[in-house]
Amino acid sequence: MEKTGIYVSFFAYAAVVLLIGLYFYRKSQNNVSSYFLGNRGVNPWVTALSAQASDMSAWLFMSLPGAACLFGYQACWIAIGLATGTYLNWKIVARRMRNFSYCFGDSITVPEYLQNRFDTKSPLLRLICSLVILIFFMLYVASGFSAEAKLFVELFGMSYQPALFLGAFIILFYTFLGGFMAVCWTDFYQSILMFFALLIVPILLFAKIETPESLELFSYDRIRSSLSMADHPHGLGEIISGLGWGLGYFGMPHILVRFMAIRSADEVRRSRIVAMVWVFISLIAALAIGLLGNIYLKKLGVIYEDQAMAEHIFMKLSTVLFIPWIAGVLLSAILAAIMSTVSSQLLVVGSAIVNDIYHLFNKKTNEKRSMILSRFSIVIVTLIAIFIAWNPDSTVMGFVSYAWAGFGATFAPVILISLIWKRHTLLGALSGIILGAIGVVIWETFNLYEVTGFSAIVPCFLFSSFIIIIVSLCDKQPEKAIVNKFMEASKM
Repeated sequence: MEKTGIYVSFFAYAAVVLLIGLYFYRKSQNNVSSYFLGNRGVNPWVTALSAQASDMSAWLFMSLPGAACLFGYQACWIAIGLATGTYLNWKIVARRMRNFSYCFGDSITVPEYLQNRFDTKSPLLRLICSLVILIFFMLYVASGFSAEAKLFVELFGMSYQPALFLGAFIILFYTFLGGFMAVCWTDFYQSILMFFALLIVPILLFAKIETPESLELFSYDRIRSSLSMADHPHGLGEIISGLGWGLGYFGMPHILVRFMAIRSADEVRRSRIVAMVWVFISLIAALAIGLLGNIYLKKLGVIYEDQAMAEHIFMKLSTVLFIPWIAGVLLSAILAAIMSTVSSQLLVVGSAIVNDIYHLFNKKTNEKRSMILSRFSIVIVTLIAIFIAWNPDSTVMGFVSYAWAGFGATFAPVILISLIWKRHTLLGALSGIILGAIGVVIWETFNLYEVTGFSAIVPCFLFSSFIIIIVSLCDKQPEKAIVNKFMEASKM
């Protein structure tokens, strides 16, 4: 009976999310633009909070606290990189992406924007972009399903595989029905729940732990010695790799579409302020959960020795610190984090299949058929992601780092350069995307991190950027019409 409160709170939250999906079903069922981009009518608060909720995912509740629990302040470098990347993405990319995507053919997906940006009739660039989205988002979606399954295992005592199917069904249901607006509005409410759940746990932990011990943990000498990483085998490489996570933001399709969908470019500044406050506080709270939670749980005899087990720390703390009703709400925040990200990613994959592959070869198809195909493609992608996440020993961090590096080395350089450099050419874009993707696969396959001390995202991002610039300079100048359109979008 003591878990009754947890179950009631948890299922009440899931029911609300499903009702939102049903509400938006009638509004988007026959309109592709509405289903995938909300007709560019999303207000700045929803844009900001839905972008950050879909960005952080279960990683914020599981991987980052788990890393802080195991490695202490070494996990801070990732948080610093993410906070910096978030700010630069909002500062440099957001307004430009809104204006450029509208100016270049009123594009509703990232691949469509790139094709229109380089004014090419060839489907090659769009097809390659769609293939990259499918490959790396499969891994990203699998990370969400794996996290949700682990949550259900911890909460309900289920076996991993049945929990995997249950979690996938809940996410699939409201994404399948409601489309972009359902995802954005659920992300908005979920971001609020995530924010307060992250705050309340470290506050109570700080009160529970003896003051001298908690203050010593946050002392200047302790932080300085931990961040020096003198004893870490990879030293500087680990610091640069952690900071390098921020590079991935420039290429995340599910975040870029938020920028494209905002109601007006003039509202980007307000969204940026809201987003940065949310991110800054949430990252600090997640780190504090891992640091303080490690001390508190050791006193209870709970010791985590690997990343897979340490990713359970927030769930464990929620159940031992709070009464069941509150614990259920806090655990719902993990579900919120997972659903906000995976639903956004499924929507991007569906748009890539329908708008960027199917429409290229079936230009006369009607809206109704496109909607049916988009929903069917989301179901297929869900099944493949379930297969990828089938192993219960897989870690959320492993899936996310691979996918993050993939997008950081493929889309991030080409998107960033396309928005700020008029000399950027189609051949440069193709070269950067293809070689960036190949670089990440090689780096991860042969585990070059152990050899070089650098994770894939930093060297592959730099390599892809270098290739784009060199190939573009060697290629012929872009046509005058493209340059004029670039200048028009830049002045908007």
